[in-house]
Amino acid sequence: MRYLTKTLDFDSRGDSVVTLGKFDGLHRGHMLLIRRVLAIGRTEGLETVVFTFDVPPQSKVQHVKPHQLLTNEERRARLEQLGMDCLVECPFVDEVMHMTPEAFIKEILVDKLHAKKVVVGKDFGFGYKRSGTAEMLKEMGPSLGFETEIIEKAEENGREISSTWAREELEQGNMEAVSGLLGYDYAVHGEIVHGHALGRTIGVPTINQIPPAEKLLPPFGVYVSEVKIEGKIYYGITNIGVKPTVQEKFTGVETNLFDCSEDLYGKQAEVSLLKFLRPEQKFASIDALKNQLDHDVAAGKKYVEKKFAQQ
Repeated sequence: MRYLTKTLDFDSRGDSVVTLGKFDGLHRGHMLLIRRVLAIGRTEGLETVVFTFDVPPQSKVQHVKPHQLLTNEERRARLEQLGMDCLVECPFVDEVMHMTPEAFIKEILVDKLHAKKVVVGKDFGFGYKRSGTAEMLKEMGPSLGFETEIIEKAEENGREISSTWAREELEQGNMEAVSGLLGYDYAVHGEIVHGHALGRTIGVPTINQIPPAEKLLPPFGVYVSEVKIEGKIYYGITNIGVKPTVQEKFTGVETNLFDCSEDLYGKQAEVSLLKFLRPEQKFASIDALKNQLDHDVAAGKKYVEKKFAQQ
């Protein structure tokens, strides 16, 4: 997959089918758009394109640091796995921010992306202050050489599936609900780095990651996790937080892998958070911490055994 970012000098390689949006999380609702684009691309021989921005527009407008369900790198990887041809991460600069909907359609969709088909959700907004609508795309398209399909929102229990809803569940630590909305388990990706080796000295060896600053994390605490490293799958318990018992000064992701003693430093790990076990807490001593970790490991193994028994 080609991906074009940090530049306004982008274009498709030919006639294309395009979907547009923020695509934070690539949840089940987003997947309705992605699958439709892939289907059109196959049947009509069009390049399949996802158009989004390099930062969430709201964070730029409100001058706040972005916190995303998926980092840009994670989003790229998922879209590539799905088989998209091209991802455009357009810089959300003033020129684009103040572009009228009509100019956006002409200069970006038609002139740069050579769109023949456009697929969007019914609530899609674009252009200055999101004044453009999906219906505007449908109305203007025929005269400019493209057709627009408007896709209804996916729903769960009568509520529209959205990034906002997934965030709400994530911020409560409801990882099973988050997985249901996303259609996959929520994960932290990153290189395995050296920690303080405390876990190894107390008989609970761990792998450590430093999550990207823009990654939205669930509440600090201990989770049952599934970990993928170089094609192999492990299970374990993961602590997200600052480890108050040993007073670390940064937020880390530390995972004890069940029954694994391999040297994994420097490798890339995908740590999926399956279930919240307990909040992070400060213990009076290292022995008290070790005792709790033994309980956490037992609870984690019980959850995994139950998960496999249900499959």
